[in-house]
Amino acid sequence: MADAEGGSGVSAKIITSETINPAYKRIKYGLRGPLDQRSQVIEEELAQGQAKPFTEVVKHIGDPQGLQGQKPITFMRQVLCLLTYPDLLQDERFPSDVKKRVREILSEKNGGTISSYTSSQGLKIVRQQIADFISTRDGYPEDLSNIYLTNGGGEAIRIVLKALMTADQEGPGRAGVMIPIPEYPLYSGRLLELNGYQIPYFLNEDDNWQLEMGELQRALNSSRPHCVPRALVLINPGNPTGQVLTYENIREVIKFCHRERLVLFADEVYQDNIYADGCAFHSCRKVLHDLGEEYRDFQLVSLHCSAKSHFGECALRGGYYQLTGFDEDVKSFFHNRMTLYSCPNIYGQVAMGIVCQPPKPGDDSYALYDKERTAIQKSMKEKAGMTTRFLNSLAGIQCNTVQGAMYAFPRVLLPDKAIQAAKDQGLTPDSLYASELLEATGQFVAPGSVMGQKEGTYHFRITIIPPLEKTVHQYEQFKRFHEDFMKKYEG
Repeated sequence: MADAEGGSGVSAKIITSETINPAYKRIKYGLRGPLDQRSQVIEEELAQGQAKPFTEVVKHIGDPQGLQGQKPITFMRQVLCLLTYPDLLQDERFPSDVKKRVREILSEKNGGTISSYTSSQGLKIVRQQIADFISTRDGYPEDLSNIYLTNGGGEAIRIVLKALMTADQEGPGRAGVMIPIPEYPLYSGRLLELNGYQIPYFLNEDDNWQLEMGELQRALNSSRPHCVPRALVLINPGNPTGQVLTYENIREVIKFCHRERLVLFADEVYQDNIYADGCAFHSCRKVLHDLGEEYRDFQLVSLHCSAKSHFGECALRGGYYQLTGFDEDVKSFFHNRMTLYSCPNIYGQVAMGIVCQPPKPGDDSYALYDKERTAIQKSMKEKAGMTTRFLNSLAGIQCNTVQGAMYAFPRVLLPDKAIQAAKDQGLTPDSLYASELLEATGQFVAPGSVMGQKEGTYHFRITIIPPLEKTVHQYEQFKRFHEDFMKKYEG
């Protein structure tokens, strides 16, 4: 066996903890951190027969089908089935519109098979479906050349953020990106990887997590000595906060970005998840076009994916980003970047096309599709209201209305003894709360410290996804835990 140290006392290993790319050591993604790892251990312990005060682990992440809150939409699965095994196109059990969709896709594929490469930007037929969806939604025509299909929303986020970086990796010349706090931590994780400068702006919890222009200006001004501000990330509906922004709020954000010369990056993956009466989704693209010719050169990037809404197809990894206001030479650079991936996975591409162009009235599949969609949306709306009421019924918890998305982000007023106990254990106070909740009930919630929060406040993110019958039981467990926790640390 060769000398592991090459006979010179120096390790022969090329990649070590000292020599690995520094970006790998900067990356942090708290949703997959210690609590998630502990939840996996508990699942293994349950499988081995260890006694627990619960029978399953419930992970409160945005995984609609994994949490059994949604069943797959039949049309989606039938199309994917026939694409994978086209011999079933002769099977009379499949509706005619399913077969039509499959034949249209296969006709654009080299060799008529799902396994052949597509263009790096994605199938033309799917990009046209998305462009037609956007045109109808916004009332302004869209061109398929502005659509770039990706392997899920996460890949789109990385591609766009990387395009925003400057040549400087250190000091005041590096790129800065404004991100909301609380945030979806994939943004801060990617900025850490890319060594971009994070410019946090705080959402107003006292106003149901709306944006305030004064706070945006404060955050931007304070960042200028440290970076070159390049973009603002807007998540609407909000993750983890569940708010839906008003038309007026979005218009003011666009005006702010226009005045301050910032690209607006609109994360709109929850656009179909709206529950509160009086709330409606307004795309940044529509609001931008409504502002008129003065904003013709304004640059907007819009993000959507197949993982949310009533489809909930997370692991199919369907997604796209859409460019507005970008010159053709810049779009060619984005296209060149996409060629490094060869092409997005075909299942995700097809899924994204179905999300944007589902069955329509008159199609053979429409009645079943409408029934499935309506049932899912009704259940989610009911659970959104139930979750808000339940959390606000607990002493020491305050929760804003869940207007959209799939989450509540309540504040928990922790006793001083709990805060000290967390400090003694090297934990944030909300991590202590979430850790004890996991051990007592099997429910894994994300501590607010993972998402970002104002100093001195403590939160957690919980989903509204699990099925109604399980939600009732889980909330009973949660109530007992919370009361016991508060009693334990208040005494």
